[in-house]
Amino acid sequence: MRVPMHTGVWVLFFMAGLLLGSTTLHAEISTDGKTDSKSTANHSKFKQLEGPFNSGPEVTKACLGCHTEAAKQVMKTKHWTWESKQADTGQMLGKKHVVNSFCGTPKSNWAACTACHAGYGWQDNDFDFTKQENVDCLVCHDHSGQYEKSVGGAGHPKGFESPEHKKYLDDQAKAPRDAVDLVAAAQSVGRPSRRNCGSCHFVGGGDDGVKHGDMDTSLIEPDEFLDVHMDVNGKNFSCTACHRTHGHVIPGSRYKSTAKDTKGVETPSEAHSRTSCESCHGSEVKKHSAKLNDHVDKVACQTCHIPKIARGGVKTKMVWDWSTAGKLDENGKPISERNSAGEITYSSKKGHFEWAEDVQPEYRWFDGQVRYTLFGDKVDDSKPVQINGIHGSYTDNQSRIWPFKIMKGKQVYDPVEKHLLVMHTYGDDDSSFWSNFDWKKSLEAGAKEPEAPPFNGQYAFVNTEMYWPITHMVAPASDALKCKACHVQEGRLAALTDFYMPGRDRQPVLDGIGWFAVLMTSVGVVGHGSLRVYWHYRRRRREKRQNGEAQ
Repeated sequence: MRVPMHTGVWVLFFMAGLLLGSTTLHAEISTDGKTDSKSTANHSKFKQLEGPFNSGPEVTKACLGCHTEAAKQVMKTKHWTWESKQADTGQMLGKKHVVNSFCGTPKSNWAACTACHAGYGWQDNDFDFTKQENVDCLVCHDHSGQYEKSVGGAGHPKGFESPEHKKYLDDQAKAPRDAVDLVAAAQSVGRPSRRNCGSCHFVGGGDDGVKHGDMDTSLIEPDEFLDVHMDVNGKNFSCTACHRTHGHVIPGSRYKSTAKDTKGVETPSEAHSRTSCESCHGSEVKKHSAKLNDHVDKVACQTCHIPKIARGGVKTKMVWDWSTAGKLDENGKPISERNSAGEITYSSKKGHFEWAEDVQPEYRWFDGQVRYTLFGDKVDDSKPVQINGIHGSYTDNQSRIWPFKIMKGKQVYDPVEKHLLVMHTYGDDDSSFWSNFDWKKSLEAGAKEPEAPPFNGQYAFVNTEMYWPITHMVAPASDALKCKACHVQEGRLAALTDFYMPGRDRQPVLDGIGWFAVLMTSVGVVGHGSLRVYWHYRRRRREKRQNGEAQ
C-alpha cells in the first residue's frame, strides 16, 4: 500500500517524539544527583546568585526572579502546609496535627521540629504561610553538600538563625558554629538527590535511621544488596524516579498508601504518578510461574522483596520509653548512657531506647486506610494505643499482606480523661522539659497549643504502637523470600491466623482429604504402572506364541 507523503512525515515526527520522550524519561529517572550535566542552565554563572546573601529568604527571592511560580506551587503541598485531609476517615492529618511514638509532636516545639520544614521561620503559631520568600528552595535543590538547617533554628540555615535562636544554639554547642555558604549552595542547585530528601527523611525522630527502618543515610550511596533501584553502580535512582513530581507535588504518602495497585504499568504521559511497584513492573510476577502470580492478589511485592530492614549498617529505633525520662545524677545534672556500640540507650531528656539492625518486618493485612489517634481522642489504656491503626483483613479484596516496622512507645497521657497530652520539650524557657525536667510545667505549656487537650494536673504513661509501612531497601531477586519463609509453622506469617495456609496450618478434615487424595493418586500411579507392565508381558507372550505357530 502506498503511503501519502504527508502521512509519512507525520509518522516520522511521531517516532521522533517517542524517541525523544523515552530519552528524556531515562535521563530523568536513571541517576541520583548527576542529571544536571544535561541541564541547559549553569546557575554558577547567574549574576542574581553572586550574593552576598544574609538569609535564606534572600536566596529564595533571587530564585523567584526566574522561577516565578515555584513558591506558589510549593505552598499547595504537604511539605509546606504539614496538613493532609483524609477523604476516607475525614481526619485532618499531617505533621501539624498527628501524634507520633518518637518525639511526640511538633506542637509547642516548632523551632526544633521545623528544621525539617520546607521553609524559613516557623517558630510559633504566627508563621506566615503566604509569604513566598519563606519557602526554602535550597533544602531540596542544594548540591553543594554543605547546606544544613539547624535543629532549633526554626528552619533557618545554620548560622543564619534569629539572634535569640543563634545564641541558644551556640550556648548548647559551647562554641560558635560555622555558617553555611549560601552563595555556594545557591549556585549549585539541581534536581533533588537522595541526599536532599534524606536530610529530613533519613534522620526523622532526632537521629539517623530512627523512624522508618527502611530509610537512613546508608541509602545515600547504597550497593545492590541494600537497594537494587538506588545502587550507585547500577540504576542509581533518585527518590523522584518513583516519587515523580508534578508542580512540586510529590506523590506517595504514608497517610494514604496504595496498598493494592491494579492499574498496571504507568505511561510517562500520565499526569499523576503512582508510587507503586506495579506502576513500573506490572502485576505479573513471573511469566512462567503461575503459582507465584497467584500470590500477587494477596501479598504485597514488598513482603517478599524486602526481607529485612535497617541492613545498611545503621540501626533503627524500636522502643522509646518516655516514662523514665527526667532522672538526674547526684549533682542534679542530666545523664546519658550508651551501649557497647556507642548508641544512646538512656537520656535524661528522652528516656530509654532500644535499637536493632537487620530487622525482620512484622506482617499485617493492609488496604491503605489509616486512622490516627489524635490529641483529644479517647484512648483505651488497658492495651497499647494504636497511634496510627491500620485497616485490612483477609476477606477484604483490597487488602494485601504488607511488611511493617512497629514502633513501641510509652507516652504521657491523662489517666482520668484518657487522652494523650502535648509535651513542651524544646527551648530555654522555664517550662521546657529539656531545661527543667519538670513534667507538670512541660504539660501545662503544651496544653496552651491549639488543638491540645487541657491538662488537669494528672499524668501517667501509656504504651503505644506506631506502624511504618516498608517500601525501601529492596533486595536483589536472589535474596527475595522463598516459600519456606512463610509456608511453615512459626514462619513469618505466624501472626496472621485468619486464613488457611498450606504448610503452616492443620485442619483434620482438609488434611484427611489431602492425604486421601495423595493415597488414591499413589494407588492410581502404581496400579496404572502395574497394568502397563502386565499388558506389556502378556503382549510379548502372545507374540512369541504366534511366531512359534507360524514356524
